Amino acid sequence: MLPYLEANLSFMTVPLEEYNDSRLDQLLIGLVARKMSRAVGKTTALSGYEGLVDLSEQVVKGYDAQGQQRVIGTMLRSLIPAPVLWSIRTFVRPARLILEWNAWFASHMFAWLVGPCEQKEVEVPTAQGQPRTQRSGIHIKKCRYLEQSGCVGMCINMCKLPTQEFFAQEFGFPLTLTPNFEDLSCEMVFGQPAPPLAEEAIYNQPCLTTQCSVAQPKAPACPKVREGALTGS
Repeated sequence: MLPYLEANLSFMTVPLEEYNDSRLDQLLIGLVARKMSRAVGKTTALSGYEGLVDLSEQVVKGYDAQGQQRVIGTMLRSLIPAPVLWSIRTFVRPARLILEWNAWFASHMFAWLVGPCEQKEVEVPTAQGQPRTQRSGIHIKKCRYLEQSGCVGMCINMCKLPTQEFFAQEFGFPLTLTPNFEDLSCEMVFGQPAPPLAEEAIYNQPCLTTQCSVAQPKAPACPKVREGALTGS
């Protein structure tokens, strides 16, 4: 019962952030929303970031975990031409410099999607299994997507799992995302292979019932997360 109460009381005490999206931010948000709309065959009457979240909520309500991950995977692949993905996967190896460059790029270019973030030093395993310190980590201070949606399942099945799979399969870069449902932060580590979801602490994360419109208050853990453990990595 205690984790359940903590997960919900934390949301009640954290004020919502205000964002002043630039013209470029608005264009990027609109692009992702259109790609998601095409992937799922649905539309929204809302604009801006609210429209993107509304589309995501429609996906959560209309698809199981596997379907949600598939929709986001399709959307992500539509953002980058297939020949470009093939070239990166074939000719670029996940060396230290490449992983650090990915972290720098993501921390500077995706604040419009996830909120303010910063590059950080992390420890990742080498091919020989030895630990190596490098600046291939990202700390997202408060995830905009999680804050706006308030949905654990949406975070896992429409961000964490498909993003990890996309980078691993399409780029050949290991990536692990670890959301924190108490302060809404998230850690991203390029070069860290993602563990099975059932082995992560968030496998037991209950719904955030004060925010999520499809929450199941009596469930010991978010049912969508348990579905994700069966279909995701």
